Amino acid sequence: MKKLDLDVLEMVVAVANSGSFAKAAQTVFRSPSAVSMQIKTIEDALGKQLFVRDTRNVSVTAEGKRLADYGRRMLEMRDEAWASIVRPEVEGQVTIGVPDDYVSSLLPQVLAKFALMHPRVDIRVIGLPSAALMPMVKDSTIDLACLTKGKGIAGEFIRHEQMVWTGSSKRKIWLERPLPIAVFADGSTARDHAVRALRRESITFRMSFESPSFLGLLSMVEAGLAIAPLAKCSIPAHLVQLSESDGVPAMNEVEVVLVRSARSARPPCEYLAQQILEEWKVA
Repeated sequence: MKKLDLDVLEMVVAVANSGSFAKAAQTVFRSPSAVSMQIKTIEDALGKQLFVRDTRNVSVTAEGKRLADYGRRMLEMRDEAWASIVRPEVEGQVTIGVPDDYVSSLLPQVLAKFALMHPRVDIRVIGLPSAALMPMVKDSTIDLACLTKGKGIAGEFIRHEQMVWTGSSKRKIWLERPLPIAVFADGSTARDHAVRALRRESITFRMSFESPSFLGLLSMVEAGLAIAPLAKCSIPAHLVQLSESDGVPAMNEVEVVLVRSARSARPPCEYLAQQILEEWKVA
């Protein structure tokens, strides 16, 4: 079985990312000819063409893309392994607040990696709506919070999240008028976006369910009793993502922000905050 050298994989990834041997060479601190030679060597070893070269550009083949994808993951694991050893050992507790819809979709991977790298840090998660979490940040009940930006809520930008209407394939209730909707409690940015979108398109609606609970909204949708405006990242695969062609209006994106309390200037909090910013921005 042939071995894959991480340095060579790094070159493959650099060429795939940049589409240029010259730019890739700058990334890996080698000469363009050295990069080209290494790529040719691994192509010969694999018996596959990874890149198509012409006088101006380099394009990646299907095999090249597959190898580059593996390479990115292997390089990421290398970096994580290195960081877990050389990073100063930290211990303590971090309390983080996150709305339920982000807890289920975005948080697990971040916490799994953090726990692996910092096994002596205890993490406590509080799942509540953004409007309820913000006061807890201000009085330092929680250290960090990942919130949907809205009235009275501001912080460090993490990502934009598309809002999507979701329903059940069991019943096309989105065709009914007034349109039955399930929404978060008053004060929710997602709720405000949904109501504004419906009014903009002059669609009559009725709020058949209001709750701060993400699972409550999902229950109504799964039963076919309403549709709900949810962050795209949080929609389970078995539900239907609706669009304007289904008779529902497009909604504005929401902005997810990281908010820090006055007592968050501690290594465990700083490391978790950095992990969230890195992971969620590319999720």
